[in-house]
Amino acid sequence: MMKHAFIISFLASAICISSCNTKESSQTVATELPRTPVEVTSIHKGSIVNQLTLFGSTLYLKRNVVTSPIPAFITDVRIKLGDHVNKGDVLYNLETKERRALGQQQLSSDTSLANFGKIKLTASFSGIISTLDKQQLGDYVLEGTQLCTIAESNNLAIQVNVPYEYTALAKPGKSCLLKLPDGREVFATITTPLTSMNALAQTQSILAKPNANLFLPENLIVKVILVKSEAKNKTLLPKSAVLSDEMMREYWVMKLLNDSVAVKVPVSIGERSKEEVEIISPVLSEADRILMKGNYGLADTARVVVKK
Repeated sequence: MMKHAFIISFLASAICISSCNTKESSQTVATELPRTPVEVTSIHKGSIVNQLTLFGSTLYLKRNVVTSPIPAFITDVRIKLGDHVNKGDVLYNLETKERRALGQQQLSSDTSLANFGKIKLTASFSGIISTLDKQQLGDYVLEGTQLCTIAESNNLAIQVNVPYEYTALAKPGKSCLLKLPDGREVFATITTPLTSMNALAQTQSILAKPNANLFLPENLIVKVILVKSEAKNKTLLPKSAVLSDEMMREYWVMKLLNDSVAVKVPVSIGERSKEEVEIISPVLSEADRILMKGNYGLADTARVVVKK
């Protein structure tokens, strides 16, 4: 009997210890709820610019046609299609038929004829060789024959196709920013609206002249940035910190109450740029910590942990 009583007592103690461990384990699990890792930011005061991005293409408004002044043979061509030339650069060397008729022996024996019948054609404007009509050595050209065309670099323009509802932003004299494919940024000035419109796209062609003298090929596609509106000394947050519903009718931010809880705060927004959003209300202080990463999909009073 004593043996059975000992076994029963041992089993009862084991069950009691097991139940205590289970209770402690369940309490430990209950206290270790998952928390979402987040990154925070704060508001700052500054200016915000709302921009309109359009596209344009380069063109040259004026071209200078180079022609042969007299009937002559082409003895040297110094240019290639697309070359950039400066005013005074030699384009062609020509030789008259009279010089060729004299022959090399006669020319070499009489030093006074060294430059007889030699003609150097030079560029009268700086620009780009847009057409090269004659490039074969030995060709005989008549007076007035077109040899090449120089697109004058100081008459470079950007033809911008502006949707008609935005033509008020592209009035003559207004400034715009050109972003070139190679990464350069150049300011330009709107000059002339053209009378034609694209019937399908309902866009009007407007010319913009770069403020700097550029060497660009014709028909190059460039970005044209117009300023729609600008607000100064406004309360701003990074765009990633402002959340919205699917219809973009309601906006809110997630603000930290303490190091572990974030609450949903509805906001009214103003101007928006590519990187920032203006917060109109409520009034936020620079001490407020606003979630900017890890905030998507969080419920009100969400448990979070701030990443250092």
